[in-house]
Amino acid sequence: MQFLENSITEKVQPGWVEVVVGSMFSGKTEELLRRLKRARFAKQRVEIFKPIIDTRYSIEEVVSHDENVTISTPVESSQNIILLAGSADVVGIDEAQFFDKGLVEVCNQLANMGKRVIVAGLDMDFLGKPFGPIPDIMAIAEHVTKVHAICMRCGSLAQYSHRLIKQDKLVLLGEKESYEPLCRACFNKALNEGKS
Repeated sequence: MQFLENSITEKVQPGWVEVVVGSMFSGKTEELLRRLKRARFAKQRVEIFKPIIDTRYSIEEVVSHDENVTISTPVESSQNIILLAGSADVVGIDEAQFFDKGLVEVCNQLANMGKRVIVAGLDMDFLGKPFGPIPDIMAIAEHVTKVHAICMRCGSLAQYSHRLIKQDKLVLLGEKESYEPLCRACFNKALNEGKS
């Protein structure tokens, strides 16, 4: 009985994984920054990471399309996050689709250490296929939020990132000149138009 009493009174620091996914221009980074800002208001220690290849707006900052900004640590691989998360209570990871598959285990490790892990990224690539480690992270996450943009062709909710330029490379950093958010019907129509 003694063992049971001790295990009940011991303070366990809970950790978990949250994921924010959607198409380009859907507000993923904005939502990530909002959650991190609230954690800072609550006096929690926050660290945010992004892949070193994401240099669209800034090398060392996470910047939303609405131009909200926070300082981040660019890293080359997911394992660097474990090394640099240190004493953070909350770990934010932006543009997670560009990380290696090891990010899934990194998120698990951080959560098991009692950290709140907030991951943001594209869930699908420009062909509408699952992108990088995001689907696997969604599977292990306690909380998943899918945000939507507005379809640039019909005004419906958009969940696809349609590439506007001819380029087959999976990773192509770009903005409004390179991508547009589309709903399912408009995305399928655009893909079929591209094949003819």
